[in-house]
Amino acid sequence: MVSEDEILSALRKVMDPELNQDVVSLGMIKDVKVSEDGKVELTLELTTPACPMRNVLEKAVKDAVSSVPGVKEVKLNVTARVTRSIKSNSMLKGVKNIIAIASGKGGVGKSTFAVNLATSLAAIGTEVGLLDADIYGPTVPRMLGVLKYPEYIGEDKITPGISHLGIKVMSLGLFLPDEQPVIWRGPLVSGAIKQFLTQVDWGELDYLVVDLPPGTGDASLTLAQTIPLTGVVIITTPQEAALKIAVKALNMFRKLGVEIIGMVENMSYFICPNCGHKTYIFGHGAVENACKRLEVPFLGGLPLAPEIRERSDTGVPLLVDSPDSELSLIMKEIAKKIAGRVSVIAKNKKDQK
Repeated sequence: MVSEDEILSALRKVMDPELNQDVVSLGMIKDVKVSEDGKVELTLELTTPACPMRNVLEKAVKDAVSSVPGVKEVKLNVTARVTRSIKSNSMLKGVKNIIAIASGKGGVGKSTFAVNLATSLAAIGTEVGLLDADIYGPTVPRMLGVLKYPEYIGEDKITPGISHLGIKVMSLGLFLPDEQPVIWRGPLVSGAIKQFLTQVDWGELDYLVVDLPPGTGDASLTLAQTIPLTGVVIITTPQEAALKIAVKALNMFRKLGVEIIGMVENMSYFICPNCGHKTYIFGHGAVENACKRLEVPFLGGLPLAPEIRERSDTGVPLLVDSPDSELSLIMKEIAKKIAGRVSVIAKNKKDQK
């Protein structure tokens, strides 16, 4: 009869390609059961439902178990539990990971990306929150079409709004008329962000996505110095002018000790709706080359597409309205890369303790 030790010994040779450690040591193998007739049942627990290496790991685990002499059949169950990068005793006790979305300048699609990232992560079954920290230009509520507005639950607590797929949303835009400007100095902006973090009942979240205002001002500094960010994603367009300012934002976060999850190239290209030809309107290759030079991951490029703008204006994100479209699939792949990087950062923090 095959023993459990033999199975685990074989699985110790299976390495997670992102975490660079075997699946047994990582605690990813659960509930190994071996029957007398050579049937083996076990569970592979991934570090996120959005694991970009899921298919690779599934095949490697099955192959490893099947290679053990005496094994006749393998039944593999796959589950996921999002890895925590933030200490559970922090001010946001129920939040496992905080992903900041930043850009050097406005107009590069940062907020649109933040909305679609939150939607992508929620679509795979994780608990997601989205904090609109762009105080001067709070566009998230309109893009997400908030379905349920915030409610007060005490003198100093408020529930976030609820959007599609159960995404929890907080934004100054939920409390102001559409055309009313926010005329605040830096300290008021910092104070508002701290309130959104500490006085909102976020509950249990796998990921809190934070849409920062463009640039390197008070909001970014407050966030980086107030809470333990998991990391930051930098959004840029291909033009050299936009990229140079994006790199400045990246270097600011590095100086603040914030992990760089990677860079995303938005408006990367345009696909002609008639002939399907791909045109690189704003240039090609500069962002990816910058990532190599800066030694940060290039997370991918998103096309310039009318559909994305149209869905943002209607308050129904593309991933809700057309989850299987080519654009949605591109976004999901980028979201998987981000989730994978978050798992790596969480493991590294755990190893440093």
